[in-house]
Amino acid sequence: MFTKLATLRTIDESGAVLIVRLPDADSAERVAHAAIEGGFRALEITLSIPGAVELIRRLATRYAPDGVAVGAGTVLDGHAAYECIRAGAAFLVSPQLNAEMIRVANRYQVPTISGAFTPTEILETAEAGADIVKMFPTDNAGIPYAKAVLAPLAHLPIMPAGGVTAENVKEWFAAGVAGVGVGSAVTKAWQPDGDFTRVTAAARDFLMAVRGARG
Repeated sequence: MFTKLATLRTIDESGAVLIVRLPDADSAERVAHAAIEGGFRALEITLSIPGAVELIRRLATRYAPDGVAVGAGTVLDGHAAYECIRAGAAFLVSPQLNAEMIRVANRYQVPTISGAFTPTEILETAEAGADIVKMFPTDNAGIPYAKAVLAPLAHLPIMPAGGVTAENVKEWFAAGVAGVGVGSAVTKAWQPDGDFTRVTAAARDFLMAVRGARG
């Protein structure tokens, strides 16, 4: 089966990857369940979460049969890449270009979203074999920077991570991005009062905004 293509299709059709980066596995798992209920079909569980690999294993076992792609984030080397793939990670994400991670992922036909910022880094990441280039960080650079970079590099699938909200996602897509990574705008919606149904609602609102932005 062309599982790599299926995962990339899931990400492309979703238009968004949820970046789950929280201080503990329990809240991360509850956020993941709530976000999937809200419609997310691609989630990145960052390795900065204690017990992240086992969390990826649990989520992938439960949701992969339903077509949900559970990926691993903050994958910094080949060893971490292999461990995440063994746990069932459907894709791997790094904040920087790590050729070893990409080689391991390609060996096992797992898609990669590899970080880059400058035009040179973006091209080097694409040339190294990354399937999607993660533009990172974008909190401060923002939409004007993405638009400027994408003018000559519109042929590359670029996904910003940072500073994306339901209110500005239309501007990101208008700038030419292939998809977006979103984090705290959804994952921290529960924190004011501990109500995780707020995450489900925030997920639905965000994905509705993505669909509207993509026409």
